[in-house]
Amino acid sequence: MITLNQASKVFTTEAGGFKALKETDLHIKKGEFAAIMGPSGSGKSTLLQLIGGLDLPTTGSITVDGAPLHRMSEQERTLFRRTRVGFVFQNYQLLPMMTVAENIALPLAANRAPAGEIRDRVRQLLRDVNLEGKERSYPAQLSGGQQQRVAIARALAMKPKLILADEPTGNLDQLSGASVLSLLTRLNEEHQITIVMVTHDRLAASAAKRVITIQDGAIVGDRQQGGDAHDDADCLA
Repeated sequence: MITLNQASKVFTTEAGGFKALKETDLHIKKGEFAAIMGPSGSGKSTLLQLIGGLDLPTTGSITVDGAPLHRMSEQERTLFRRTRVGFVFQNYQLLPMMTVAENIALPLAANRAPAGEIRDRVRQLLRDVNLEGKERSYPAQLSGGQQQRVAIARALAMKPKLILADEPTGNLDQLSGASVLSLLTRLNEEHQITIVMVTHDRLAASAAKRVITIQDGAIVGDRQQGGDAHDDADCLA
């Protein structure tokens, strides 16, 4: 599903080049739920952005669901993100002047889906995230956990094979965070959606089946939850 081959990312700063991600080999299989852990500035968000096609690697290759992101134009990567990847962010990124239904419908409307299809899909997604009856509410009228579930519903609108979640429980209390993690787990187990979640929270990471640890731009650990570490051949492509 996801393969990085000697992928790196260097940012240019006033002090010179900064290598946020060192030459990295990584393979994540279809249907996995992987958590990427590491301290602030470790490179975990850079890795997630590269996997999502939000940025290009400085060196190396990245292939996601058969798409060679390192070779694609910005327009091609934009289409890839719109149709094949769902994004969930810490701050929800809901539009405050739009209702819950309108926020969920955004990706469908952007891809010019018929009105009837949008209506049916939004109704289904509201059931999936247990927010029936909230379609006419505005984000400010919802709790943080409810807003994040709206964001997850929006991420699911185009039926993506991959969800990328960047600190999805970072702004939530423990109970709301547990609800969001339970939803992500259900999506992974029932629909085989591949989930890659960046987090610094060990409790959040415990929901994943695999934990990848990154430090100073390099992967320093890779293990299955509750089991032994992967073989290098299994976890590093």
